[in-house]
Amino acid sequence: MSREEVREKNIQFLEKVTDWVMWWIGSIPSLIVHSIVFMVAFLLPVFGIVAVDKMLLVLTTVLSLEAIYLAIFIQMSVNRSHEHIEDIREDIEEIQDDIEEISEDIEEISEDIEEISVDIDDIQEDIEDIAEDEDEEDHNERAKNVMLKSHVSSNKSDIREMREVIAKLHAQLQDLKNDSAENSKKNT
Repeated sequence: MSREEVREKNIQFLEKVTDWVMWWIGSIPSLIVHSIVFMVAFLLPVFGIVAVDKMLLVLTTVLSLEAIYLAIFIQMSVNRSHEHIEDIREDIEEIQDDIEEISEDIEEISEDIEEISVDIDDIQEDIEDIAEDEDEEDHNERAKNVMLKSHVSSNKSDIREMREVIAKLHAQLQDLKNDSAENSKKNT
């Protein structure tokens, strides 16, 4: 095991100890233990076992040391929480950037579909014009018209498929926006 791995393992162990201490300090058992210690400390002078001055000196010293260590543990916990919050903020910013890019892509696709729709409308008008002039055209022209019509119907099916893809992308975008909003609310 390298020095870096040993160091990381020791840090993880200390973080677990810190988490346990912070949990225990904020628990009912901690409240009970502290209450019992204070009661015993104040009862010692009452029963004449220890002088009041000595009891107060020892109790004050112990409480001061406990407060110092609690402050250190609390600050360690706050620092770790701050690191986690920063990581979450970075993730949210990346997600928002991705959402913006997807929105731009969807807008471009929508514009392309509108252009294609206009082109299809123009082609349909041309086909209608050709159909009106059909009596004057020869057999080869009729074959070309039939081929144009088949291309139009093929294009229509392609457009339908593209619209379905856009609808799916739009739904996914909405889901991403909702997830981002929920993450923002959780962090606040």
